[in-house]
Amino acid sequence: MIKILFICHGNICRSTMAQSVFTHLARQSHLDSYFEIDSAATSTEEIGNPPHHGTRRKLQQEQIPLIPHRARQMTRADYTYYDYLIGMDGANIRNMTRIAGGSDVEGKIYKMLAFADYEKTHKLSEARDVADPWYTGDFDQTFEDVLVGCKGLLAYIKDRQQLHK
Repeated sequence: MIKILFICHGNICRSTMAQSVFTHLARQSHLDSYFEIDSAATSTEEIGNPPHHGTRRKLQQEQIPLIPHRARQMTRADYTYYDYLIGMDGANIRNMTRIAGGSDVEGKIYKMLAFADYEKTHKLSEARDVADPWYTGDFDQTFEDVLVGCKGLLAYIKDRQQLHK
């Protein structure tokens, strides 16, 4: 089982969107049985809240099922448990590293858009941030970024784990 944790600031917009998108892509590829996928926050601000209405609306528009979820905060135990911890922006990465104990000694923490060009180049790239739609209101752009990041992440894992169906 390959365990992935998507992480953003509040766990109601970007990370829940990524959790649903990646789950959908894995199902479409008939690889969903290989994955355990969840999401979390670096903050405590939204704990217990459902996904943001903008995330729900965008996923519905794209015909991607929303994974039922309530916001929770990442823990140090999550770093041990998950194989991949995917943050959405630089602030998330810094906070994830702090929560993990101050360093990423196992090389599990990645920024989402590091995978954006992986399908074409088979290399991870210097990644820009996935903008937070809580502030921008632009769920369309966030979706595009999350989709390309999730597609690249799936390709990366398929190559590394030699998963093919």
